[in-house]
Amino acid sequence: MIKTQVIIEGISADPDDRSAFMAALSRAVENIFVVCGGGVQLLKSSREVYIKPNAIDAKRFCYTRPEVLETAIRYFFKIGASDVYVIENSTQGNYTRLVFEAIGYTDICKQTGAIPVFLDEEPTERFEFKGKPSAKEQDPRGYDLTNFEMPHTVAKELINRKKENLYVSIPKLKTHSMAGVSLGIKNQWAFPRHQDRKFDHNYNLHSKLVDVLEYVQPDFTLIDGIEGTICGHYPPEALVDKLVKPFRILIGGVDVLATDIVGARVFGLAPEDVPHLKIAIERRIGVGVQGIKDIDIVGDISGFNEKYPTDLYPEFPPDVNIVQGKKLVCREGCKNNPLAVLQVLYLDYGGKGGFQLVIGKGHDPKVIDRLKGPVLVAGHCAIEEVGERLQQRLGKNGVYFSDGCNNLAQTIGALLPLMKVSPQKLVPLSTEKATTIILEAIKRGSHAIAPNVSTSLPKK
Repeated sequence: MIKTQVIIEGISADPDDRSAFMAALSRAVENIFVVCGGGVQLLKSSREVYIKPNAIDAKRFCYTRPEVLETAIRYFFKIGASDVYVIENSTQGNYTRLVFEAIGYTDICKQTGAIPVFLDEEPTERFEFKGKPSAKEQDPRGYDLTNFEMPHTVAKELINRKKENLYVSIPKLKTHSMAGVSLGIKNQWAFPRHQDRKFDHNYNLHSKLVDVLEYVQPDFTLIDGIEGTICGHYPPEALVDKLVKPFRILIGGVDVLATDIVGARVFGLAPEDVPHLKIAIERRIGVGVQGIKDIDIVGDISGFNEKYPTDLYPEFPPDVNIVQGKKLVCREGCKNNPLAVLQVLYLDYGGKGGFQLVIGKGHDPKVIDRLKGPVLVAGHCAIEEVGERLQQRLGKNGVYFSDGCNNLAQTIGALLPLMKVSPQKLVPLSTEKATTIILEAIKRGSHAIAPNVSTSLPKK
């Protein structure tokens, strides 16, 4: 195995001083691409570049900084790219076209000449999750869903034409309350359709992240660490001072696993702390690094010695009764999926409590029978075990469901009325503009799963 190189570049300029910040970014990005990738040698025969930022949502600090994306686009045009495409499929509950507009990516594409590609609006092609057998046929802890679909651009341009096109991943430096970290490998979880992501978003999530990586690996990974988030990837505005760390770095390398290992190290995490990194090592992804000892780190990493938490910060509405199963509650799905939304709606939007949240498997029937409505039952395990029992006693209007392991759209759609938060508050655009963009996405065939605003009202 040949030792692979990962570079860390410090950015001392203040992001609030745009001129100085952009100049510092330009120098750092060029140095990273030249030192680790050979600069112009990164371009392949088509001279086309596909950039995948992390743009899950419009909430601050959960997406790749627009300045970093813009700098990368301009660099590739500078060295001779014929076209630069900015591709993304935002998280469940969102339309990519809407997120691009809200965080400024649409304007960046117009200013630079890059072409936005909204993957949720494309036809898809079928693939197979190969990391584990089917739970129905062979292994009870296997996959509930063994087939999935990815957008046409991913299948054609990043997989079938990999030798011709350059693919650059630009994730945000984030811990993740379900995946441990959200870096280069996790950045590709955008490729499966929303419909396919709610299944196995449990203890099997880590294996599936690597399954997707085995189909498509970035040619270069550039981690935006101007800030990094701890205690998950979606920091409430009310907790920014606690959860957002000004690391002021960029991390780059041609091997995504090696780059992610260095990114995790910034949070004080080793591969054994992050299951999908451990699985990727076991499957010998990329050049086959086994740990940080196999990585030639250019730059100083000695100052990153604190081990930061990855689980959610423990602040939730005190009047929400969280009832967890005794047999199984998956942090990767039915637990932290609703808890993350619950926290943000409570802290940032004045969301109210006064309801019950039932999650997991292995509930005491006596406890369930004492619950008063309304109740949100999250995750297929809890729904299958206690859903009908609750509905028979409380009625359909007293019980909300969020199916699958991580059905974010249904979770949001249930918590909005339960917490008395208007869905319009979640989008930092005017209602008229947001509606126009959403209708355009639907018109263009978006298969995104988003909450139905008309149903995000309290049940009567």
